[in-house]
This record gives sequence, structure tokens and C-alpha cells, in this order.
Amino acid sequence: MTARPLLFIGAGGLARETLAAVRLLPETWKPLGALDDSTALHGTSIDGVPVLGGLDLLADHPEAAVVLCIASAQRSLVRLTVARRLDLPDERWATIVHPAAVTSGASLGAGTILLAGVVITTPLSIGQHVVAMPQVLITHDDEVSDGVTFAGRASLAGSVHVGEAAYLGQGAMVREGVKIGAGAVIGMGAVVLRDVPAGETWAGVPARPLRGESA
Repeated sequence: MTARPLLFIGAGGLARETLAAVRLLPETWKPLGALDDSTALHGTSIDGVPVLGGLDLLADHPEAAVVLCIASAQRSLVRLTVARRLDLPDERWATIVHPAAVTSGASLGAGTILLAGVVITTPLSIGQHVVAMPQVLITHDDEVSDGVTFAGRASLAGSVHVGEAAYLGQGAMVREGVKIGAGAVIGMGAVVLRDVPAGETWAGVPARPLRGESA
């Protein structure tokens, strides 16, 4: 099987980490370049892969698969916003699974990225354009919606529901049966014991809404 050309959207740290995973899958993917609307990055490279220009150049590479390498706790919706802007069919989105990730037969949505050490313990469904950084744990009966970001070592107990474009910070832990609302942000190291409303930012042990959020 011929490796498929792959374009990275974004030229920051997540692109570098995704590229490292892709290079372990040479029979599947052939890195072609990165696209980023920051003109300061044009003509540079990320670990040997050129930053070709802005997202407008995507039309010049209709044969290439595309992966969104954009994540931000301050703008948790950014990845889905760009996905909707580009409006590509599912078959154009690359789903990247590091060889050291364990998926246990889970169904992965188009454009999802699972990096080294991610463990999904049972068959379940993961949404589109989800990013799971190294050592993330997702367990039985969890529901992970589109655009969710898990920073490294974030973990879900069973039957957790994570809403669209939520962001779980590094080392965050979520108790069984809890619901994380769409667009919510969970701080690093937080221990979440109760439902988090959509759009709120919670942190601490146990996690509570930050000042200015509802209790």
C-alpha cells in the first residue's frame, strides 16, 4: 500500500508531536508539509517538514489527507471552528493513532489523534477531531464528543460524558458518571467529582468553578 500524503494544519507543538507519531507509520502516511495562517512561520520548517503557507493552499493538494494540529485551553472551540471552515469530507481527514496507543476496538471519529501511551480500555465511540496527548486514560462506557482535547495523563473513570470541545488539562481526573459540559475547561491536576456546566472553567482538588463562574 502506498503511503498517503499528509498535510498538518498548524505548525506548533501539537503538529510536532503528531509528526513524531506519523513518522512511526511510514507505510500509512507521507508528511507533505504544514499550513498555518501565521505569515511569520511561512518558509520555516517543523522538524524537517516545511511550512508551505496559509490554509488557502489546501486547495493545491487535493490528494492529501489533512489533520488538525491546533489545541488551546483559552480557545477550546478552535479546532472545530477550523474544521467547519474547511468543510472537508470525512475521507480527507486523517485519523492518527500512535503505535503505542491501545484502542481496544474503539470507534474513532475522523481527524482524531491518539498519541503514545493513550489507553482506551473497552470498545466505545470517540468523536471527530479529538486529541488525546500521551498517557491519557479513557475507560468503560465513556462518551467523548467531537473536538475534545485531553492534555497528557488526563483520565476518565467509567460512564463519564465529555461534551463537545471541552478541554481537560494535564493530569486532570474525572469521577465515574460525571458530565463535563460542552466547551468546559478543566485545569491541570483537577479532581472532578461533580458535573461541570458547559463553558465553565473548573480547577482544584476537588475541582470548583473559578472565581466569577457559577457554583
